[in-house]
Amino acid sequence: MKKVEAIFRPEHFQDLRNKLETIGVNGLTVSEVAGCGKQKGQKGVFRGSKFEITLVPKIKVEMVVENEKVDEIINIIQSICRTNSVGDGKIFIIPIENAVRIRTGETGKQAIL
Repeated sequence: MKKVEAIFRPEHFQDLRNKLETIGVNGLTVSEVAGCGKQKGQKGVFRGSKFEITLVPKIKVEMVVENEKVDEIINIIQSICRTNSVGDGKIFIIPIENAVRIRTGETGKQAIL
């Protein structure tokens, strides 16, 4: 099992969610996050005063999936979230040793299905 974490622009979330459902990925954890990378935030003017927003809003989606689905999920995330601009986001793949469903005690793959 692997944990796939994707951080990307908020406007892509609904399209990504819909596409993941079509391949059977239903268990997601979604967080509103903020961060900066190469884009280093944004500059703006408010009532004549310049200011800098150093953190940019993003969405973080986390899912634990079977190893066989990881490449397909990565391809889907890239196809939906890529704009070829700085700030498109990142995908992290993390090995998962085990999972336990609290309600039933199921472990491993059965706990994530």
